[in-house]
Amino acid sequence: MSPAEETALAPAAEWWQSAVIYQVYPRSFADGDGDGVGDLAGLTARLPYIASLGVDGIWMTPFQPSPQVDQGYDVSDYCGVDPLFGTMEQFDTLLELAHSLGLRVLLDVVPNHCSAEHPLFQAALAAGPGSPERDMFHFVEVPRDMSDDGGNVAGDIPPNNWQSVFGGRAWSRANPGSATDTDWYLHLFSPEQPDWNWRNPAVGDYFDGVLRFWFDKGVDGLRIDVAHALFKADGLPDSPSTGGVVDGLRSNPQVSDQEEVHEVYRRWRTLAEKYEPHRLLVGEVNLEPARAARYTRADEMQQAFAFAFVKLGWDPEAWAAVGNELEAARQLHGATPTWALENHDIVRSVTRFGGGEVGALRARAALVALLGLPGPAYLYQGQELGLPEVDVPFDARVDPMWARGGVCRDGARIPLPWTADPALSHGFSLGDTSAEPWLPQPADWGAHAVDLQQQDPESSLALVTKALELRRLLWKTEVFGPNDGGTWRIEAGNLLICERSADFFVAVAMGSEPVKLPAGTVLLSAAPLAEDGWLQPNNAAWLLRD
Repeated sequence: MSPAEETALAPAAEWWQSAVIYQVYPRSFADGDGDGVGDLAGLTARLPYIASLGVDGIWMTPFQPSPQVDQGYDVSDYCGVDPLFGTMEQFDTLLELAHSLGLRVLLDVVPNHCSAEHPLFQAALAAGPGSPERDMFHFVEVPRDMSDDGGNVAGDIPPNNWQSVFGGRAWSRANPGSATDTDWYLHLFSPEQPDWNWRNPAVGDYFDGVLRFWFDKGVDGLRIDVAHALFKADGLPDSPSTGGVVDGLRSNPQVSDQEEVHEVYRRWRTLAEKYEPHRLLVGEVNLEPARAARYTRADEMQQAFAFAFVKLGWDPEAWAAVGNELEAARQLHGATPTWALENHDIVRSVTRFGGGEVGALRARAALVALLGLPGPAYLYQGQELGLPEVDVPFDARVDPMWARGGVCRDGARIPLPWTADPALSHGFSLGDTSAEPWLPQPADWGAHAVDLQQQDPESSLALVTKALELRRLLWKTEVFGPNDGGTWRIEAGNLLICERSADFFVAVAMGSEPVKLPAGTVLLSAAPLAEDGWLQPNNAAWLLRD
């Protein structure tokens, strides 16, 4: 069979194989009603801006009803809209406009845990020990300790040594002080976020209904929060480590990556493919590449974030090692990595790569590299503006991880600067008046504003738009393809190379001196080349072999 015949028989690429998705953190994107909190009305008004970037869709973090203990990741109603963000009618309007602009819409679903105010958890508390209602969650009875010293108060010792991601133990009493209700309940995050018991089939049935609700509305896919943690080790044994799990659950092998979890995603993939077009499933799977890739086997999720890559610093050896590890996983399981360098939980790349002018240059270079790698990519709101991490004053911090574990994610969640003019919180609020934003913007925030960057052809925003336009062209002309891999190496002077194909490669200068580029035509560079054929430090380029 000729190559042309093989190509003709190959299945058409799915939209998500080439997609760049823009992550929206609604609280901090745009405030439509002037209360200081971003909302659906503000996002709807700003959708044309997102479309103008040239991305393929948006991923929205939770806007469903919630007490907002963890900024929406404590869900009390999976099929509603929190009044803080608007109404279901406003969501319908947003979805319709997004689709008319050519943007697909992905939502967050949080299947590991819910809010303690969720009606099913409240019913479990009311029903008492041993009830079917409590079997929807992880309630464990701990009887009186009849020790030689006279015994402890009933239920005084938790069921095991598991620690919360947010700090402290992962167990709380269901009814503190009760001598008869000695149950504890599990919460891998805050006590206000009880974990569902996925060993109870009723939990799976419940979430089937959640997925159908949003898919029936026309939502294009779901990002699955803490996707690897739904099942806990049978019997809930002690962890071999008693440290905290702020490393994304990795220090406790009992709370994630249990084999049973894969059946959930096979079930969800079957459900997603009952819709036309098929709905997308994207996993937050914070595991080593070889384990994470198992979640993207042909009958499971289509994408899982490459977490080994997301948190990298400016280190060519680490980039090459992770890149080759991800390529090995792709060859084994078939799905290309899903690339990102920022999200709402991670220190912004400008700051992570050194801060100041150097950090800004490196962040631009990293963005160019990211968009040239094989497979889909995700950008976090404000990344296209080169926003740095903000050191939020202690008294203004609201992240529950800060209060319990001393880690603060608020610095990556500051409301966006739309205008250089400080009025209405640099254009974050769209009304005539506005309350103070829910997180304070720093004094120099206007220097990064959208309106300034739209007027500057050398801005970070202009670079991202140009890169996305060229990326689309390379896909259209089949320079890029869905089966591209990535071979990584380091050349002299810490020049990092990722060969995407025989014709195309990405180069990143991670050393301290200019480096000679391999032979080829430079299609794009993060900064103008100082000299033909040479790449200056903290720059990146796309090259096509002559």
